[in-house]
Amino acid sequence: MKLLHLLSFLLLAATTAGAKDISIKITKKYLNLPVSHQIPRSVMTFEVDGRAERSFDIRLAPGLADYWVFCNVSALKDRELKIAYDGEGLEQIYQSDRIAGHEALYREANRPQLHFTTQRGWINDPNGLIYYEGEYHLFYQHNPYERDWGNMHWGHAVSRDLIHWEELPAALYPDEQGAMFSGSAVIDYGNTAGFNKGETPAMVAIYTADAPDRQVQCIAYSLDRGRTWTKYQDNPVIDSKEKWNSKDTRDPYVFRYEPNREWVMILNERDGHSVYTSPNLKDWTWQSHVTGFWECPALFELPVDGKKDNKKWVMYGASGTYMTGSFNGKAFTPEAGKYYYATGALYAAQTFANIPASDGRRIQIAWGRVSHPCMPFNGQMLIPTVLELRSTKDGPRLFSSPVKEFNRLQTLILQRSALSAEEANRLLAPYGNNDCLRVQFTLKLSHATDAGLNLHGRQLMAYDMNANRVNGVFYSPDDMTSMEITADIIVDKTSAEVFIDDGAYSFCIERKPYTGSEGYHFRGNAIEIKDLKVYSLKSIWK
Repeated sequence: MKLLHLLSFLLLAATTAGAKDISIKITKKYLNLPVSHQIPRSVMTFEVDGRAERSFDIRLAPGLADYWVFCNVSALKDRELKIAYDGEGLEQIYQSDRIAGHEALYREANRPQLHFTTQRGWINDPNGLIYYEGEYHLFYQHNPYERDWGNMHWGHAVSRDLIHWEELPAALYPDEQGAMFSGSAVIDYGNTAGFNKGETPAMVAIYTADAPDRQVQCIAYSLDRGRTWTKYQDNPVIDSKEKWNSKDTRDPYVFRYEPNREWVMILNERDGHSVYTSPNLKDWTWQSHVTGFWECPALFELPVDGKKDNKKWVMYGASGTYMTGSFNGKAFTPEAGKYYYATGALYAAQTFANIPASDGRRIQIAWGRVSHPCMPFNGQMLIPTVLELRSTKDGPRLFSSPVKEFNRLQTLILQRSALSAEEANRLLAPYGNNDCLRVQFTLKLSHATDAGLNLHGRQLMAYDMNANRVNGVFYSPDDMTSMEITADIIVDKTSAEVFIDDGAYSFCIERKPYTGSEGYHFRGNAIEIKDLKVYSLKSIWK
C-alpha cells in the first residue's frame, strides 16, 4: 500500500509541479488531502464537466501535514476531476480506497470510545434526528476539511441500536444559498410536499442556509433512506430577515401536528422561538413568538409520570433551559419555567422524530463541547438519553437518563455496599487508569456537608449539601432534608457524563489527560458509600 501511494504521489507530482490546478481521473473511493495549521485557509474548487462540483476552504499542507482529511469521490468514479487551489500543496493529494491514517482509525490516542465522533474534521449540533425503517439517522454540523469550525455541511451517520454508528458520506453540501446550518427532518407519509415516489415516502430535511448577509430556511428530500438528497428548486421557503431586521433566524425544528393537519416549525428568531405552520412544507405562515431562548429550538409533548391523560408540552433552546406549558398548533403558552435539567458541555440537543408508537420514548442526543487534543477530529455527541416528565415537589420536571441500549456495553466488575471512603478508594484503586468506566453509587453524608468523587485530582461529582450545589450548580433534591444523593458516572477518554438522582440533573465535563496516581478518590468526613457498582465498558467501535 505504501509503495502504491508513493508511485501515485510521484506521478501526480511530475505532472503538476508548480501548478495551481490539477486534473485527476477518479478511480478510487477517496481523495486524501494534507492539512497544516501553519497555513492560512484558501479556497479549493472541484470541477467536473466544466461545472463546479464543490468548493470549500482548506489549509492545504505544502510539506509536512498536521493530519490528513478526505473527500469521498466514489460518485465521480471514471470521471475527470479538475481541482483548483490558490496555494501550494496540490501535488500531495492522492487517491486511495482507504483514508489516510486508516490503520489507527477509532483507536487514536484521544478518540472517545463511548461517544460518536466523526472520522475526520469538526462536528457540532446534531441535526435531523429521525428514525426510519430500522435506522436511527444522526445528521450533524460538520467541517470535513479541518478540526476547526467552518465549511458547514450536514454530516451523516446511522445506527440500529443508538450505540454503534456507521458514518456515511455527507448529506448536504454548501450551495449558492449559503453554508448548511442546523435543522430537522420528517417523513412525509402523506406526500404533502409532492416529493414522494410511488409507495416510497420522502425523508424531508428542513435546514438553515447561512450567507454573509442573511439566514434563510430551505428544504431538501431523499427517496433512498437519506443516502442522497435533492434540494428544492424554489428554495428558500422562508426568508424572514425583513420581518425581524436581524440575521439571526435559524435552526428550524419541524413536526406534524395532526389535530390541525399541519406541519409546525419552531424557528429561533432574534430573541426567542417563533411558530410557523404549513400545509405542505413549502409555504409557511408565521403564527406566534416566545422570547427568552437562543438557537436550536424544540417543542414536544410528554406525559407526566407516564400517564397519557396528563401531558405537558416542553419548549427548550440550545443551552438546555426549558419551559412547560400548552400548545394549540399555533402558539405555545408557558405555564412554568425556565428550568434546566442539564448543564456543562451539553449544547444544541435534539430529539428523534418518527420513533414508533410501540417504543414511545423521547430520545435525545446533544453536542458535547469537548476538545480532543492532537487529533484530526474535534467535538463529539453525548450518549443518547431518554427525556421524561416526572412529578417533583416543585411540579413536573424533565429527567434525563441514558438509553437502556447503553447497558449492552457494560460488564459488572465490582459491587459493594456500606463502605467508608477509605474502603471504597481501596477497592477503586485498580481502575484509576481505565479509559472507559461506569461508576454508580449513593453517597450518604454525616458530619460532612461537602463530599464527592474525584478522578486524578479533578472532581467528577461534588455535592455541597449546605449550599444545595452539585459541581457549583444549584440543585435541590426532592427530599429537602435528605442526606443522600445518587450518581451515575460514565467516564470516557476525554469526557465524563454524570446523572444525579436518576436523571433529575445531569452534566458533562471535559476529562483532562491522566496527570497523577490518585485515580478515583471519594472525599468527605465520615461519609458512607452505599450501593457502589463499577462496570467496565466496551468500545462502540467495531
